[in-house]
Order: sequence, then structure tokens, then C-alpha cells
Amino acid sequence: MKYYIIAGEASGDLHGSNLMKALQKEDPQANIRFWGGDLMQQAGGVLVKHYRELAFMGFAEVLFNLKTILNNIGFCKNDIEKFQPDVLIFIDYPGFNMRIAAWAKKKGIPTHYYISPQIWAWKENRIKDIKRDFDHLYVILPFEKDFFEKKHQFPVEFVGHPLIDAIHQREQVNPELFKKEHQLDERPIIALLPGSRKQEISKLLHEMLAIVPDFPDYQFVIAGAPGQDFAFYEGFLTNPAVKFISNKTYDLLSVSHAALVTSGTATLETALFKVPEVVCYKGNWASYQIAKRIITLKYISLVNLIMDEPVVAELIQGECNSKRIKEELTTILNPSYRSELLKKYNLLEEKLGGEGASEKVAKLIVNSI
Repeated sequence: MKYYIIAGEASGDLHGSNLMKALQKEDPQANIRFWGGDLMQQAGGVLVKHYRELAFMGFAEVLFNLKTILNNIGFCKNDIEKFQPDVLIFIDYPGFNMRIAAWAKKKGIPTHYYISPQIWAWKENRIKDIKRDFDHLYVILPFEKDFFEKKHQFPVEFVGHPLIDAIHQREQVNPELFKKEHQLDERPIIALLPGSRKQEISKLLHEMLAIVPDFPDYQFVIAGAPGQDFAFYEGFLTNPAVKFISNKTYDLLSVSHAALVTSGTATLETALFKVPEVVCYKGNWASYQIAKRIITLKYISLVNLIMDEPVVAELIQGECNSKRIKEELTTILNPSYRSELLKKYNLLEEKLGGEGASEKVAKLIVNSI
């Protein structure tokens, strides 16, 4: 069978790669063409476009790059028509993917959405388009099933969260060898995860790095995003006490004592590695002003959203400054606080379900064809 997959971000690349491996087990003759990244490329198939070319963050950035986005949409449609897939699989990235799905549905191509758009956060009216344009929807957060089925009468499959698979199945890291390889000393590590897009990295990393002199008993390590070159980070590496490790975020988290994390999937990844964290977000001013008027969620981190309580501290926009980051980092370094936080992390993992999300989705997709 022929499968066409569209993933537009680093997290989608991770989940897409695991889905591709599962599809290849279910269908050894699988012919896969995809938009994604390095991990999906390693899994096999043909890479059409790398997500580096698609990463436009926020309302203002999308507006400024509208011509490029429209060109990508046109290119994608033409590529799908030439490939003639048996099934079209979308992974998150709703702004782009929902436009392609509306077109594909009219063409009679079966449409499957893995990691559904977060319309429970904003743009709930998109449910009309989802009902019209998608044959199958696979959700990964426990509260999403009730949202779609009870509130909107649209049947979905809750498959569990693929991050659990990605973390449990990875090769374990020897902490001593990891530190030696990357020239780290014996002090506890505080990981800095400033995001994967240049805009968010630029806004957040300066604030994170400003607190380094206040914590001499810890070593700070920047997690370089797989989609960014080292040259981009060089301007931030002015303090010799700060180390940089590229494209090894999971390895870094597995040996870290605490972390400062940009909002997004990384907040959940950090929690599943049982690393106490402070969540940081600072976006484009115009984008933030628009977002805060249309998004009514109580929290921005997946950890707090899933648990429906403030498990981890969230520093948003004006609150995301070096003074507040220092205060919250000091809090999570306190042993008694850490102990209670780790108990919450264990409850979080229970809520997300067990392993096997990728395998479940692959079987459902192959059986549907």
C-alpha cells in the first residue's frame, strides 16, 4: 500500500518516525512518502520537504510568510496527486494539514488524523471541518475522547500518548559516559530547552541564561534543536560555564536534575523523564495579544492541562523574566518540593495510558484500507 504522511514540526517527526516503523511491520510492502524530518527519514520512505522549511510560529509570523505557506500547500497537493496514495495521514500541524485534508477529501483520498488538532484550546468551530474532512481521528490525550464524542458527537480512537513509547523504548544512557563525552563535570545538570524555532529560542534563551551565575553549584546545558544549526546558537554561548549539546534532548533529560522548558510538547517529555521543570513562554508581542484574547485555557503546559491543576509553574510573557525564572527554579530544587512533584508526575503517566500508541494507530490504518 502507498502511504502519504505530513508532519510539520519536530514533535511530529518523532511520532511520525515511530508510526512509519509500525506501518512497515503491519505492511512489509509499505511505500511511504512524507513531509517530516531526520527521524522519519531514518525510518525509510521518501522525504518530500523537511519541517525546517515549514516552521512559522504565531499569527504575525504566518502573515509575513503567507506566500511561502500558500506555495507549499500548492506543491503538496501536486505531489499527492502524482503519488496517488491509498491513504493520507496527517500528524498535528493543523493550519497546513486541515487545508490539505479538505482538498483530499473531495478527491476521494482516505484521510486519517493522528494527534488531532487542539480545538479544545481554540478554534472549536473547526469541528465542522473535522467532521467533514476526516475519515478517522486518533487522539492522544485522555480528555480529548470525551470532548469529541460527548460534546461534538464525533467518534474517535484514544490510542494513548506516543511519547510513552518513545521514552520507554529508547536506549538507556550511562550518566558517567554521557558527562565524559560532552565534557560535563559532576555537578547536577539543569537542562535548558528553549524550543525548536528560531523566534522562540531567541526570545527565551537570553532570559534563561541570565540566571546561570546565581546557581554556581549546578551546570547548565542547552539542548540544541534538531532543526537548527550550531551556528545559530553560537551567539548565545558567551559564558564558558554553559554547555551545548545538539539533537540529544532525551539523553540530556535522562541525566538532568531540573529543567527550564519552553511550552509545548517538551513540557510533557520533561515530566515523563521525571525531571522537575519551570515552563517558560514569551512570544511575538502581537501574536501574544491576539492569542490571549481567543484562547481561554487555564494553563499552557500539557502537564497542567492533563492533570487539570498547576503541577508545574508557568511563566508567561511578562512573567517570563530572569527574576521570576530564578525564583521558580529555586523552588523546584528544594528536596521536599521535588518529592511531591514526582508523585504528580507518576499520576500523569497513569492518565496517559500504556505503551503501544504507534502500533495501535498503524493497525487501525492498515485495517481500514
